[in-house]
Amino acid sequence: MSLFKSTVGRLRVAGFLEGVSFLVLLGIAMPLKYLAGQPEAVRVVGMAHGALFILYVVLVVLAQREQRWPLRTTAWLLVAAFLPCGPFVADARLLRETDRG
Repeated sequence: MSLFKSTVGRLRVAGFLEGVSFLVLLGIAMPLKYLAGQPEAVRVVGMAHGALFILYVVLVVLAQREQRWPLRTTAWLLVAAFLPCGPFVADARLLRETDRG
């Protein structure tokens, strides 16, 4: 897959997976914990999301060094990881253009 050939491509994949894991955590695992009394879902999905979040942050830093993005761009990408659909917006607005260049 061509996405894995560049740091920005790997960042896009990690962002997608991190975004999906965040939505699963908020939309499925948390309701299972608080409405159905099944906390195990939060433990499993939360751990996966945490690992993907760390991977995303590391890849943002690596891509910033490689692409020489300004601090504002890097900060925007990091803030996006804290928003439920942030990585998807970041991908659509910035990362696709950077990956093409």
